[in-house]
Amino acid sequence: MKIKLISVLAIAIIGISTYSCKGEKQNETEANTAEEVQKASPEAITYIVDSASSTIDWIGSKPTGKHNGTINIANGKLKTKDGKIESASFEIDMTSITVTDLEGEEKAGLEGHLKGEGEGKEDHFFNVAQHPKASFEVTGIADKEGKKYIEGNLTIKGIKKNISFPANISTQGDVVVLNTEVFTINRTDWGVNYASKSVFEDLGDKFINDDIELKITVKANKG
Repeated sequence: MKIKLISVLAIAIIGISTYSCKGEKQNETEANTAEEVQKASPEAITYIVDSASSTIDWIGSKPTGKHNGTINIANGKLKTKDGKIESASFEIDMTSITVTDLEGEEKAGLEGHLKGEGEGKEDHFFNVAQHPKASFEVTGIADKEGKKYIEGNLTIKGIKKNISFPANISTQGDVVVLNTEVFTINRTDWGVNYASKSVFEDLGDKFINDDIELKITVKANKG
């Protein structure tokens, strides 16, 4: 009997641990007041973003499942000295929002909803007609827990907030490659409030999670 009880407890603990890991937010960011943009020294080398090889992967979720897709980085530049980024800025093409886990009418419908197409739905999510561009500007680089963290101002729908996330930065000849780890932002910090249970009451299980997971990949060539 004692052995059976121990086995049941062990299974319960494993189940709880598994649930906690699945529900854990990856590199959750804290949206703070925008900060002054970091400036590069005169000796810094300029790299121009290759828009064809630079993108943002996103995942959004709700109780019944999740969706994922991409957003294009339209342009930008990085300036480095001794292999370290001294300044960087990117322009994000919000009209390029794409859903990659659906096809046909479902895909077109969700993409349209995210972009704000359809009467009365303009401001549900990103309202790309009014806010076609988002942006990110580096305000600093910090070392935390053995990782490099990029700090910068993320502007979405005209709202600018400072966030921080871990990233790997490497130089390969005349190319700089920046790959972030997956990190999490709270969409309501940028006024994306549709179906948010932290904003609207009585949604029941008809809500969409506030958290959006992002992963940024940037390739830039020496200018």
